[in-house]
Amino acid sequence: MKKESKIRTSLRVKLTIALATVLLIALMFPKGESIDSEVAVGTIWIHDDLIAPFSFPILKDSQVYDSQIKSAAQSVFPVFLENNLIVKKEIDSVYAYGSFLSKDIQKKITNPQIKEQNTTFLSTASYDFLKNSIKNKKNDLSVLIRENITLQAVNILKSIYNKGIIDSDSTPIDNDTISIRIGSVDKIEKLNHIYGISSAKAQADNIIQKLEVSQGFKKILFEYCSYFIKANIVFSPQLTKEEKQQAESNVSKYSGIINENERIIAKHDRITKDVKLKIDSYKEAMGEQAGSEGTILQFLGQVLHISSLLTLLVIYLFLFRKRIFNDNIKILLLVINIIFVSAIAFLINQVSVNFPLQFLIFMPVASMLLTIIFDSRVGFYSTVVIVLILGALRSNDYTFSAMNLFAGALAVYSVRDIKNRSQIFRSFVFILIGYIIAILAYGLERFAPAHIMLIEIAFAGTNALISPILTYGLLVFFEKIFNITTDLTLVELSNLDRPLLKDLARRAPGTFSHSMTMGTLAEAAAESIGANPLLARVGAYYHDIGKTIMPQNFVENQLNNINVHENLSPEESVSLIVRHVKEGILLAEEYKLPREIIDFIPMHHGTAVIYYFFDKAKKLYGEEKVDINNYRYPGPKPSTKETVIVMLADSCESAVRSIEDSDPAKVENVINNLVQERIEGDQLDNAPITLYDLTKIKESFVGILVGQQHRRIRYPKQEELEKKFDDKQE
Repeated sequence: MKKESKIRTSLRVKLTIALATVLLIALMFPKGESIDSEVAVGTIWIHDDLIAPFSFPILKDSQVYDSQIKSAAQSVFPVFLENNLIVKKEIDSVYAYGSFLSKDIQKKITNPQIKEQNTTFLSTASYDFLKNSIKNKKNDLSVLIRENITLQAVNILKSIYNKGIIDSDSTPIDNDTISIRIGSVDKIEKLNHIYGISSAKAQADNIIQKLEVSQGFKKILFEYCSYFIKANIVFSPQLTKEEKQQAESNVSKYSGIINENERIIAKHDRITKDVKLKIDSYKEAMGEQAGSEGTILQFLGQVLHISSLLTLLVIYLFLFRKRIFNDNIKILLLVINIIFVSAIAFLINQVSVNFPLQFLIFMPVASMLLTIIFDSRVGFYSTVVIVLILGALRSNDYTFSAMNLFAGALAVYSVRDIKNRSQIFRSFVFILIGYIIAILAYGLERFAPAHIMLIEIAFAGTNALISPILTYGLLVFFEKIFNITTDLTLVELSNLDRPLLKDLARRAPGTFSHSMTMGTLAEAAAESIGANPLLARVGAYYHDIGKTIMPQNFVENQLNNINVHENLSPEESVSLIVRHVKEGILLAEEYKLPREIIDFIPMHHGTAVIYYFFDKAKKLYGEEKVDINNYRYPGPKPSTKETVIVMLADSCESAVRSIEDSDPAKVENVINNLVQERIEGDQLDNAPITLYDLTKIKESFVGILVGQQHRRIRYPKQEELEKKFDDKQE
């Protein structure tokens, strides 16, 4: 625990987080550009004339270049290879199969006892026809097959293979022309000049039908040819890919050249699309001219740029939010939000499309998260710094920064006083309004077409819709992972239907009433000194939950006026009283209360002395035999303004409640004396509280407690009402 606390406050850890953040964001800057300022089409060039210090090529518009690349790839014909080995193999197979067929039929004829079985690719009908024709004509079998089938089939196949066959059914062809590579030469052919598998078979059938042979032989020939028709022109994906890559590489990225000393744009000229391309080309050329030394210097400048922006935030936290500055976990959480949004900006910058994707950088998410987790001032100040960082990542785009600042600020204000989680979703309207106003303002200023502004508003609307959803999800994530207690968590804990508070109200009604009154006191006091009113109120609600275990040990819950301590020794009484602190902590941990709330349980007593039993012990045993430290609460002492407030509210509320015939002077005296007693007892030494704060707290307590102790007039029948009902019946 001690080691964890040291890590949370270590200066070395802070510096490590800061350095890593700066370097990580600096690496997200656009590469190879001389970052000067972002220019937008339609705006006016307000700088001096921009003169080219050296010659450089003009980049093409990304859309035009992408279109030309696509056209170049589409202009490439699919590359096929002519495979003559396939032709030779199939022709040789025709001869070989003819020999096999003649032997097979001869065996069946000369050995009738062999069981009939067709082992050829011929259909059974064709096989039987061939066997019967040999039997009837008693021709030489091998001559018949060679002359009537094999030679005819070879001639037909050669005539078809000479034109070429491709497997068009399994080859994706989006063109009506292909390229056939023969050696190192490409021959361009129309697809209708080449056979496909099916058209080759159809051509074979046409040739066969013209032969003067019987229909039986025609059928055998067709089956023969169909079996040996294979594609001899084969598609080559690799060669086609290489051709496309070559065609794409032949497309130039440049559309012209700017010569040395040529004016790129004159002062007060309007920036057109062509001029912007020249300026962007100039930036890239400047980055290339700088070389490795220039790149290092540029990166150093980017590091200083980001460092200066983050330093503004660090100074603010150091001066005004020390609870965040001193806690490395909270700093890490803040840094994660900054890097998250910066990473989205970096990824968006990598996408080159003609859409305003910059409006999908969810800047409002960081604004809302930091406001809910910390407070609205931290949220707004962080928003200012983050939008400046995003503007830097967008090549110092002032317009983009201003738009997001407006939308982010409205997002901060929309969750400033958030009371429940569903309230996050009302931010959609505020974010959308912020973006719409900003888009219209800058769009009208630069004469942007209406359809362009509508597209930008559509993308901004997507941002406004997604941001609250993303905020809701990330908030739950941060609360669980970083064990963060937000105001939303506190609001939920203040619900009197929470199990612990319901148990307190049912089992210890006196303590519950006391806690509710304390909540009012603590909230008002916290508001008066700039502490967290909600945290103080919720801390007051839960400060005595340990009393639900044995409520009868405490006087406010002894409804039958039987005090259990009358028959106990002072040491036993102190043990019972002090025990509620430890039991309260165990209950709080069992119900998973946040650490900030658990701290109120021991700290509202600090190490104060239980004087009632201390004095009782002195009377019983003698002052010299009593050790005051045995009659103290275990502590620790309060360490925050809120725990100090609850400590003072606890003692003041109890003491004032016991005043008989109270008046404002008595109430004020009791409060002043109790606060002074806590100061003299060194109970406030560990808390960041000032004497001025204590004065404001006392004034707040007096105002509320005097009001609660005010006199009321007696009813006309007051005495009769106070009598027992049975007595009135007599």
